[in-house]
Amino acid sequence: MLIIRHAEVRDILAGRERPVVDVVRAAYQSHDEGQSVLPHSSFLRLPPGPHDPEQRNRIICLPAYLGGRVGAAGVKWIASFPGNLNLGLDRASALIVLNSPLTGRPEALVEASLVSAARTAASAALAAAVLVDGPPPSTVAIIGCGVINLAALRYLAVVLPGLAQASVFDLDSRRAAAFVERCTEAVPHIAVTVAGDRERALAGHELVSIATTASSPYMGLTACRPDSTVLHISLRDLLPETILSSHNVVDDADHVCRERTSLHLAEQIVGDRRFIDASLGQLLRGGTLDRDPDKPTIFSPFGLGVLDLAVACLVRDEAVRQGAGVRVDDFLPAFAPVRRAVMPAAPSG
Repeated sequence: MLIIRHAEVRDILAGRERPVVDVVRAAYQSHDEGQSVLPHSSFLRLPPGPHDPEQRNRIICLPAYLGGRVGAAGVKWIASFPGNLNLGLDRASALIVLNSPLTGRPEALVEASLVSAARTAASAALAAAVLVDGPPPSTVAIIGCGVINLAALRYLAVVLPGLAQASVFDLDSRRAAAFVERCTEAVPHIAVTVAGDRERALAGHELVSIATTASSPYMGLTACRPDSTVLHISLRDLLPETILSSHNVVDDADHVCRERTSLHLAEQIVGDRRFIDASLGQLLRGGTLDRDPDKPTIFSPFGLGVLDLAVACLVRDEAVRQGAGVRVDDFLPAFAPVRRAVMPAAPSG
């Protein structure tokens, strides 16, 4: 068993935005081609308590198998506790177990908070590159100043190198100010400013990235340009009426239309999923999206376990190449020699 710790994952992923985007692209394409097994994720919701009266705390299990050139099986176990932010801790913590698709034996244990952020950001950046109609945008609106949007901005800067300005908003003005400081190191060529309110942040931008801890829809897109592309990463921000009046691209309709996401609520209103225009995998494989310039296009990714596997395998392979990680050879039972039954000799005569 190879154990790859947080600092090692951080060092391996640093500066590898382009390879991560490439493996995420390939994973989407393989999934769209049917080369994956992807059960629904399971949500473990803890009982409400004094620190979580709205019952937002949850731990999610995402099992997956990805074929193609990756050929991996495994599971991500990720906890989302928004109240951790008040304790000086990250909202999310995670790990990934990679299993051999031949024997089923676990082969690697990867600290996955950065893997999860990287695959989410790469997915959003890919969607932006595919969905923005016309010249690449030079500005972006950021709603929610956390780890995910910081990663998204870093990946957007790689996929859209002309990006030069960002307007950010967060309900916590201190988090917004801290976000701007972190951006000076992460994306020094992008001028990042804090907007006074959400509408000012949204106004005039062709590209919008939303990553908050919202548990129910609360916002529309009337402040945006009518032809904007919206990366609805956190899935529960946009009102279902806004979803129904927009173009919609998802990672997987069966996965995203559940657990009371904005799209799940929209489906409950109209009774079907015809408001979903395409999947990102279809578009990456050459499909097209007929856009109405007076309607925004929303990308809503549920977050597919196959993407986590793809990035975790990239991390594992690089850790093996570098000799990084901690190998625990006695974690699993030792292999026992195969004993073949010896058949008694047939009686003579």
